[in-house]
Amino acid sequence: MPLLFAATLVSLPVSATPASYRIAHLEPMSWWAGMRHPALQLMVHGERIADLQPAIDYPGVRIAGTTRVANPNYLFIDLELARDVRPGSFAIAFRPAGQAGDKAPPVLTHEYRLLPRAPGSRERQGFGGRDAIYQVMPDRFANGDLANDSATAMADKANRAAGGGRHGGDLAGMAAHLGYVAEMGFTQVWPTPLLENDMPAYSYHGYAATDFYRIDRRYGGNEDFRAFVAAARGKGIGVIQDVVLNHIGAGHWWMKDLPMPDWIGYGGKPVLTKHHRVANGDPYGSRADARNFTEGWFSRGMPDLNQANPFMATYLIQNTIWWIEYAGLSGLRIDTYGYSNNAFLTEWSRRVLDEYPNLNLVGEEWSTRVPVVARWQQGKQNHDGYLSHMPSMMDFPLNDALRRALASPVDEKGVDSNHGTFSLNDLYETLAQDHLYPAPQDLVLFEGNHDLPRTWSVLNEDMGLWRMAMAYLATAPRIPQFYYGTEILMPSTTQGRDDASYRHDFPGGWPGDRVNAFTGAGLTAAQREAQAYLKKLLNWRKGATVVHGGRTMHFGPEQDTYVLFRYDGTRKVVLALNKNPKPVTLDTGRFGEMLDGVATGTDVITGQTFNFDRGIALPARTAIILELK
Repeated sequence: MPLLFAATLVSLPVSATPASYRIAHLEPMSWWAGMRHPALQLMVHGERIADLQPAIDYPGVRIAGTTRVANPNYLFIDLELARDVRPGSFAIAFRPAGQAGDKAPPVLTHEYRLLPRAPGSRERQGFGGRDAIYQVMPDRFANGDLANDSATAMADKANRAAGGGRHGGDLAGMAAHLGYVAEMGFTQVWPTPLLENDMPAYSYHGYAATDFYRIDRRYGGNEDFRAFVAAARGKGIGVIQDVVLNHIGAGHWWMKDLPMPDWIGYGGKPVLTKHHRVANGDPYGSRADARNFTEGWFSRGMPDLNQANPFMATYLIQNTIWWIEYAGLSGLRIDTYGYSNNAFLTEWSRRVLDEYPNLNLVGEEWSTRVPVVARWQQGKQNHDGYLSHMPSMMDFPLNDALRRALASPVDEKGVDSNHGTFSLNDLYETLAQDHLYPAPQDLVLFEGNHDLPRTWSVLNEDMGLWRMAMAYLATAPRIPQFYYGTEILMPSTTQGRDDASYRHDFPGGWPGDRVNAFTGAGLTAAQREAQAYLKKLLNWRKGATVVHGGRTMHFGPEQDTYVLFRYDGTRKVVLALNKNPKPVTLDTGRFGEMLDGVATGTDVITGQTFNFDRGIALPARTAIILELK
């Protein structure tokens, strides 16, 4: 399949000659026979293209309507596809308006393809509680093709010495190390966005798309992405695509020729969002605040998309479905979820899941307040009637509680001079608010990501605390997500916002690296210990069905310890955390509801047997996970 149908634009007078018409963009550039939704809207872009009228002669494909908008360089074609339409190619013939139905030769013809769907495409399974997600930044993970580090026509050239520069990581590098990802025990990989970001600076992060249908050539190409997903599937790994619905990069080709005045928030004027994320659900909120949150630009370099425009909404819905079908994805992570138009989000999530009912979608709502995140999950009864179809959200409240609770020093008052009063009790009480979520077990709990200081540094480079964080993620009633480099204790700054320090290159991903985390060469003893620990933990978790979907019971923290059980009809697992700098023995009598009739437990990491007749002996500053007998 070609990556993109493109032609060179030429300067035309208002009344173009037949030989002058060209198509610069026609999107989606392909589709599939047998999709559940019968309608397809094509956006055609080219100089004075609205002068023309399209015609199609193919069984099962009918033009239901054409729409001309404010900009005559755009034409929207609504197609109706029959349920039994067969895969194949057909010509879209363009004639001057008023001659579409006659036999005059077309002045422009475009060949369009309806492809066959892969077997079982609709029934594909998304990620879930059985999975462990590995988040990577492609530019910072591994460079498998040195030849594509820079692109002649793109302004942001490779500069590995610059924290905000492109470092050269790519799809080839990610594909070359899928074996490492699988061996570590991860079953899903979430790369930050791979779409073209033709921006003059900071293009490496991927959140400022300049073309929704093209993988950035510095990562590879569309076919390279599809090949990567297939290779990952061959290793038992699903791929989650990072989707940005809210904004684009200022270098997007739309910005040079907007289809309509309201295509971009605030009529294309750079009015910045003030990030009042509760404005839409606030019973006392002003319309001005709500509008600013959903229409305000993320930055001057990231114009906001106006999904209240029905053509924009349809474009984004179809683009999402196109990538799922084209690449064979197992899920989506949606950036800045709540910033988009709320009615659009309802329809977007409904349409995607109507097409793929078993797929999983997880949204980012960066709030540490449980009710704010809960608003967006499917099944939530909101006071304002807002209806969501999102199965999952990123669990920022529990992430924040986990990191703060573990990082806070242990003293008689539990006071942390940096964060106020925080302790294991806050972790316990945050999890206890799960009744506010329709399906808390479907949330994604993460220890870190590309926007946060590294967990190792937040936890004061304390191996005991780090193990507690990893053990909690692996056993909590959530879908766990880990950030690349966490397994080798990659550090960062912790004061202020310092993206470059959160996004260092993964050692060994570049030729000549003195340290290679993929092979272990040059790692410190502590790094090798951490890597081995997480590898053992996650590979154990693969078969631990009781933590994939079992029930949960926890007990209020005492003596800076915290105990949580996962159980089902046949198995029980207990996680015990001890923050103390000294050993603590827990009285098993307190846990009788779970330990009645249980004599011993086996440590899933060491294989050590714990006898419960004299209590549970917890070593200092550590976590233990026991399978109970």
